[in-house]
Amino acid sequence: MEKLPMVSYRRVAAATLVAALSIVPISRAYAEADGESLINALNAVFGAHKGLRAAHTHGQCVKGNFVPDPEAATLTKAPHFNSKTPVGVIGRFSMGGGDPNASNAQKDNVRGMALHFDLGKDNTTDLVIISAPVFNVRDPDQFLKLLTTVATHDKAKIGEFFKENPNATHQAAWLNARPVPASFATIDYWGVHSFTATNAEGKKQLFKYKAIPLAGDVGISDDDAKKKDPDFYRPELQDRLGKGPVQFKLIAILGEPGDPTNDPTERWPNEDQRKTVTLGTLSITAFEDNKTCDANFFDPTNVVDGIEGPANDTIFPMRSQAYAVSFSRRAAP
Repeated sequence: MEKLPMVSYRRVAAATLVAALSIVPISRAYAEADGESLINALNAVFGAHKGLRAAHTHGQCVKGNFVPDPEAATLTKAPHFNSKTPVGVIGRFSMGGGDPNASNAQKDNVRGMALHFDLGKDNTTDLVIISAPVFNVRDPDQFLKLLTTVATHDKAKIGEFFKENPNATHQAAWLNARPVPASFATIDYWGVHSFTATNAEGKKQLFKYKAIPLAGDVGISDDDAKKKDPDFYRPELQDRLGKGPVQFKLIAILGEPGDPTNDPTERWPNEDQRKTVTLGTLSITAFEDNKTCDANFFDPTNVVDGIEGPANDTIFPMRSQAYAVSFSRRAAP
């Protein structure tokens, strides 16, 4: 796969977005937070690490392909879900937060998988999913308040924040109720935002993404996790890839009338029992040079015809703005 044009395209797009943000305030439904303030707050918690991402700092770039399932066309006309040939993918597995040395044994730290789908002619579309079905905050202002409170290191203030914002505890509660994932390859990953798909006949359908590992959802005990090297996922994944591709079934969880689309800290009612559509099989085949992933950023708002993001979820567009600020800083000389 030719990657240089894609990298160049995304670098220009990021630079353009950062420049626009610095000149014209964006109209928004939140009062305080913007991309700049959120990255500053992340740096206050985790430190500013030159040349590295502000969030999901500890990670590994990978490559592979995506083969759509015929059923996907019933849901959406998006080109990567209707391709007759495998779609090239550049991806990145990561640990949440901004610590470049985040331990893989940390149970309450979300894992991430971010993907660029190569659509050809220097075009891509992205998917960003995590190892919990919910995000940790409802809106950008709540995120800013969370980060600035944690940065105080004042246990009383932090406890009071979570008491006043119980929805901000949902993600950690989910993660702490489950074993430490044994591998990046053996975790369910969810898209926490709601999307709307449109098929070739114009039918629209609300949905959420989920990636299910074909190797199974496998965890290890807390004691076993503590005995491992803090960076044990990387050699484990390299060894696993030496034996064959790491594969995930990508599905769409179908929405129903009345489902909320504005709060990524909440799941839909009976979400695990919903009807699903199989979108295809993602195969991760090898490590990729981290410079390939670092030369651009994975933007969840980078969608294509046939997929629309949520219009009333204020975290969704803010992620793109914050990632662009982070990219601008790490790409600076």
